[in-house]
Amino acid sequence: MKRKVILFGGSFDPVHIAHVKVAAAAAKEIGAERVIFIPARRSPHKKNSPGADQQQRLHMISLAIEDYENFQVSDCEFHRKEPSYTLDTVMHFKNMFGPDVELHWLIGADTINDLCRWHRIKDLIDNCCLTLMPRGGISGVDFSGFDEEVGEERRKKLEKHILNTPLVEISSTEIRKRIAQSGDLSMMLDPKVADYIVENGLYR
Repeated sequence: MKRKVILFGGSFDPVHIAHVKVAAAAAKEIGAERVIFIPARRSPHKKNSPGADQQQRLHMISLAIEDYENFQVSDCEFHRKEPSYTLDTVMHFKNMFGPDVELHWLIGADTINDLCRWHRIKDLIDNCCLTLMPRGGISGVDFSGFDEEVGEERRKKLEKHILNTPLVEISSTEIRKRIAQSGDLSMMLDPKVADYIVENGLYR
């Protein structure tokens, strides 16, 4: 049986407790030996750059995951020319780990409607397991129409990798708004991350 590694990409601006909670649940369900958080340099699907800079986001992730022995963070996307695509990152880790490791790329189920428009989506599905996590407000996953876009076999592969991760309704956007309004963040952020944000005057 192949070893399994989870790749978890995103802006993480800032990383919050739901990110860590769903990653831990996914690792347990999949049986992954490692979870790698990969902050994006800039998503091709987002026009705005993150509010915190690269090193600040890296540091916040490191603080948030330091109690998890099998969690780590990678800055590989920061060293790539824009735009940076998910497939590029998957191939980076595929070359690093070799054929004996099965890579799982975590995505929120709310991305399904846009998934077929991702860069070289067929190659992406072929080179990793796109592993879907439900999010707050998303009750089901509908793959109707995917056969025409990616083919029946790829659609079946997607359907095999839907996780029963916890539904946690927290978003980085809401956190940034609360910080700007001096709101309570105790239920949203790791205390070490919250302290770092205050100390560095982020998102004000």
